Amino acid sequence: MPPPAPVTIQIPRWAQLVLLPLLLLLVWTVAGAVRHVLFLFLVSLLIALLLNPLVRGLGRARIPRGLAVALVYLAFAAVVALAILALATVVVQQTRSAAHRVDNYFTVDSGHPPQTGAQQDLARFQRWLDHHHLSGVHVQREGEKFLNQVGTKDVQKYTSRALHWAEGAGLTVVTLLFDALLVVVVSIYMLLDMQRLTEAVDRRFPPRGRGGLIVRMEQAVASYVKGQFLLSLIIGLSVGVGLWILGMAGLLPHGGKYAAAFGAWAGITELIPYIGPWLGAAPAVLYALVQHPLSALWVALLFLCIQQLEGHLVVPKVMGHTLRLHPLLVIFGLLAGGEIYGFPGILVALPLLAAARAVWEFFSERVELQKWTEDAPLAELGLEPGDEAEQAPETPPAPAA
Repeated sequence: MPPPAPVTIQIPRWAQLVLLPLLLLLVWTVAGAVRHVLFLFLVSLLIALLLNPLVRGLGRARIPRGLAVALVYLAFAAVVALAILALATVVVQQTRSAAHRVDNYFTVDSGHPPQTGAQQDLARFQRWLDHHHLSGVHVQREGEKFLNQVGTKDVQKYTSRALHWAEGAGLTVVTLLFDALLVVVVSIYMLLDMQRLTEAVDRRFPPRGRGGLIVRMEQAVASYVKGQFLLSLIIGLSVGVGLWILGMAGLLPHGGKYAAAFGAWAGITELIPYIGPWLGAAPAVLYALVQHPLSALWVALLFLCIQQLEGHLVVPKVMGHTLRLHPLLVIFGLLAGGEIYGFPGILVALPLLAAARAVWEFFSERVELQKWTEDAPLAELGLEPGDEAEQAPETPPAPAA
């Protein structure tokens, strides 16, 4: 039996001129009115597209779809929970250790006369300035005044600010938990009905080439996730190994102890486009600055080298064949996502662009606009080619001069 003929939808000229602009205006208005709900449904759709291949694979093993969805979600939740638990354990331990060292640096006295580490460094810096004929710069006196003020007078102010921040953070966490639960419920419903939706779309638009619409969207989202995970893994390992080497070489005191935490943080922030590398470098550079200015310089050079390798070698190789999007379109998508929905919009902008590209490629093969030609009128008047000349009134001859 021959394969079904491809379905082509032709949009007439009058629809291009009237209906398409009105439809775009209506979609934009509705999307702006239900922006939060639309965002949650788009995130649910991305999760459903990512997990649907696993559900489909279990279905081939004669497992009912409802049970397959439950198994996939339980496995997905277990993997996410274990990853968060492992990461949180490492980060909390390393952060507690680093916070203890920073607290000792500003509070514990040692030496003769008894001084904190911060006061000793200020004294060394002041002696260096005095030795280089810069005694007019009173760094030590102003620095000790600042340390005393922070340690005594401003404690209550900082504590009240921390309490206000904690209250706001608590409300935010509750809202995020509710939204996360809603996303899970909506994505489960999408997964349960994904097979019927795929069959309905395939009946209307028979798949050819790289598969049907849903399959192409699944492949686009899965490719993006794989590429982003590999990129984050490469950057996290590079940062961790680099900081460990600096610690072993004596260029970063205790660098080996915190290399895993800083590397994990750099890998996580790599998920944030453009500003992620800077956020990933900030904690390590600040910690090194507390240890010694030269240590901060070495750490900054390490991150600079990693970012250069990432921009010129890793990203083109890993993500170049994943998104298949023009850089200008990527920048526009990120800016538009941030403008429409802030930081969460930036996070989902690129996978949504990848899925939208798959939709565009699918329908560009099946939808065509009626051509606009110079001799084609906007509406058919029912006249034959010679009727217009016959019905035209005769023009009286011009009077003789």
